[in-house]
Amino acid sequence: MDVTRISLGNTVFEGENNAYLLDGDVTTLVDVGASTANVRADLLDGLSAADVSVSDLDRILLTHWHSDHTGLAGELQAESGATVFAHEADLPLIAGDDDALAELRALREERFTQWGIPKGKREELVAVQSAFEDVAGDPADIEPLTDGDQVAAGDGELTVFHLPGHAAGQIAFTFDRDADDGPDPVSEPRSEAFVGDAILPQYTPNVGGADLRLDRPLEHYIDSLDRLIARDFDYAWPGHREPIEDPSGRARVIREHHLERTSRVVETLREHGPADAWTVSAHLFGELEDIHILHGPGEAFAHLDHLEHAGVVERDGSEYRLVETDPDVPALFPNTKY
Repeated sequence: MDVTRISLGNTVFEGENNAYLLDGDVTTLVDVGASTANVRADLLDGLSAADVSVSDLDRILLTHWHSDHTGLAGELQAESGATVFAHEADLPLIAGDDDALAELRALREERFTQWGIPKGKREELVAVQSAFEDVAGDPADIEPLTDGDQVAAGDGELTVFHLPGHAAGQIAFTFDRDADDGPDPVSEPRSEAFVGDAILPQYTPNVGGADLRLDRPLEHYIDSLDRLIARDFDYAWPGHREPIEDPSGRARVIREHHLERTSRVVETLREHGPADAWTVSAHLFGELEDIHILHGPGEAFAHLDHLEHAGVVERDGSEYRLVETDPDVPALFPNTKY
């Protein structure tokens, strides 16, 4: 499998994005970046350097619905006639379905009230989210994928690996790479995956705020991390920044991070009494600005929700209180995959 990483500038979201070109019989892009002039220029430069034009594209594969991964899909499809694929759970949002978008907006209002985000911060967040909508680009016609599906790409085939948590439809595309394959050859065969934002090399993907549609988001995400660890890929191509040379090791670090954060949430409730998700996030992260107004309380909510389902806390309206003051936090993260 011939993989070319195309680095895309990113002034709207955190960290530079990656698009991946798989040239061959079925010329394919994995993720495409936000719909901005600068990102489009970066993508076209990367394609040109590989002697590929937009009209050459046969397929576009999207790892999840966030617009820094999908924004250019509609216009690239219109120019090339490429078939666009995404997981069935994210298809309506990428396709710009009015009902799905309206449901997401209504869910945001419901969650922001439940989390206790102050009025001024909610107004600030609305402005930030308007910028996100501006880079979502033109809707694309999407073909649905589900776990285990296989898709021809480049000179080979990719397998869909569903990893919900950061997004309901977050998927990886997995493949086995032969020795001496591609412009940067390897000395022995290895298993690889395009992982989107399932794991990232420098920070932990947000859980709870990044996709409000998921019930029990932390439980889903921990299960996905365990599936990644169990598969033990040799190499991962993430949605942001540099490749990951030890995907299982990185997944273990992120898993431990969430265990430690759950302990901090318990300590916060023990020290400061019943609190809503916004108040807990303030103790965890301090002053929140920009997109972190969403991600901070969303992350706190994911951990509070996990504790609630485990019977460690009870929720009364928007406030959570400890009912078990000294829980066995590691026991709340059972390992069933490896």
